[in-house]
Amino acid sequence: MENPLTPEVLADPVALTRALVDIESVSLNEKAIADCVEEVLREAPHLTTFRHGNTVMARTDLGRAQRVVLAGHLDTVPLNDNFPSTMRGDLMYGCGTSDMKSGVAFALHLAVTLPDPRYDVTYFFYEAEEIESKYNGLTLVAEAHPEWLQADFAVLLEPTYGIVEAGCQGTMRAIVTTHGERAHAARSWHGVNAIHGAGEVLNRLRSYEARRVTIDGCDYREGLNAVRIAGGVAGNVIPDRCEIEINYRYAPDRDPAAAEAHLREVFAGFDLEVTDAAAGAAPGLDAPPAQEFLAAVGAAPIGKLGWTDVARFAAMGIPALNFGPGDPNLAHHKDEHVELTKIRDGAATLHRWLAPA
Repeated sequence: MENPLTPEVLADPVALTRALVDIESVSLNEKAIADCVEEVLREAPHLTTFRHGNTVMARTDLGRAQRVVLAGHLDTVPLNDNFPSTMRGDLMYGCGTSDMKSGVAFALHLAVTLPDPRYDVTYFFYEAEEIESKYNGLTLVAEAHPEWLQADFAVLLEPTYGIVEAGCQGTMRAIVTTHGERAHAARSWHGVNAIHGAGEVLNRLRSYEARRVTIDGCDYREGLNAVRIAGGVAGNVIPDRCEIEINYRYAPDRDPAAAEAHLREVFAGFDLEVTDAAAGAAPGLDAPPAQEFLAAVGAAPIGKLGWTDVARFAAMGIPALNFGPGDPNLAHHKDEHVELTKIRDGAATLHRWLAPA
């Protein structure tokens, strides 16, 4: 197809957002959008561009003292009668408008229009953030080309509604299992009902008081919740097993080992198996580029309630934060949309931060 990312479109973050939204890129179907992005980046003489799968990386090499990363994922969740984009006044509707093609537009706009940033900049446009980690473009790059990721500071252009959301929570999933003994439902006293035994697990969750933790002035509110329950054998059998899936969102002052130890304390006396875990990320606001970025934004940061790819950078010792124009509460919704003023204001903020003095 003819590349819709023309010079005129690239010069306008709003027009660029809409053009990106109108290239369908549900996870694992990012080739078309990656082709378009790669083409325009390779035409920029001040950038060196590489590609791994459907992840495109471009970088300046100006000999600056520090390097920063701007990163955004190209994929979206499945379409839901919200493609292509539509306009209603100051709002742009469509799949990916908030999460996160408006953020991607920031990076692509700056990559081609700002040839001499005050830092050296690495731009990542990566695949498969919305699905399992094994497909994530940053995961694949870390395995194949870890040197591409090296930097002093990173900004993930996730939806934050124009404010800085620093660091991110860790997340853990676990299965708590209750056991019983099968019996005929007509003679239930001969058995032990494992589903009834789950009541104590649910009581502990109901009475659980989640921590609130402040790190570098950013508040992180934890959460511990049952997200799924499964049990039962047949309509006339007392069940001997019930599984309650737990999701724990924890502040970044805990690592996965500490999070697991806490869950085992909460559910002492029950079998508990951790099935998935991802470490959080500290705010990382002490880095000089972060301080200058906060000054450009002009508003106090808050803690990120959720997990994002900032954790991947934090694991490599690279401080990172989240900043984008979309409203995170609209991500993945059928009526997902973004405010045009947020796009313009956010692009101006990043330009103030990166433009040479």
